[in-house]
Amino acid sequence: ELASQHHMDAISAYLYMLQKKFEEMGQPLTKQQFEGVGKGIVLYNGVDTWFKRINKYGKKLGLEVEHYIISSGMKEIIENVTVAGEFKHIYACSYFYDENGFARWPAQIVNYTTKTQYIFRINKQVLDENDAEDLNTYIDPKLRPIPLTKMVYVADGLTDVPCMRLIKEYGGRSVAVYNEKSTKAKKIAEKLIREERANYMVKADYSEGSEMETLMKMILDHMSADSALEALEGKIK
Repeated sequence: ELASQHHMDAISAYLYMLQKKFEEMGQPLTKQQFEGVGKGIVLYNGVDTWFKRINKYGKKLGLEVEHYIISSGMKEIIENVTVAGEFKHIYACSYFYDENGFARWPAQIVNYTTKTQYIFRINKQVLDENDAEDLNTYIDPKLRPIPLTKMVYVADGLTDVPCMRLIKEYGGRSVAVYNEKSTKAKKIAEKLIREERANYMVKADYSEGSEMETLMKMILDHMSADSALEALEGKIK
């Protein structure tokens, strides 16, 4: 409602209201509170061993698999989830905190359109959020460290549509995941497929032998074969 009335970005409105509500209760919003939330998050089945399994499978194919997060959620929460160390970089919303650890102002705001910026940061390996010069420096797509064609974007919400579509249109893979216990979540995933925003939809089950693991291994197989063909292309023997 606040965002609509004042033509505000929805994520910045949320960050403002969150801080305001805590102030109204006479309780400052602190970094420690977010950290506590992160430590208490229960993950989907198999997430705790997912990264090790997928990394191992990729290595067997001669691929180096890296993991990143691009989220409109709170970075302070995500950084304290048990698997946070598996990610090379986490892009998410965050606050600036004073010397007492009290939130004073949004430091980073990640909304559905700004998420695409981070795709290109990963693409060019310009990971520092404050490095605008290198991000906007032209680099031949063939020379970029992580091509869009070698990216897999896994997401579950409409705020991910621009990134999913970007990856899909540039030859990467977009996967819509959904909580099988939520009819609403499944409908969102179906919508992403119908509107051709995502390539695939699967249940958010990351267990060994799950549909998600099978799909990811198939994608990695395809990437490995593509890389082998690219290495042979144009060679005279």
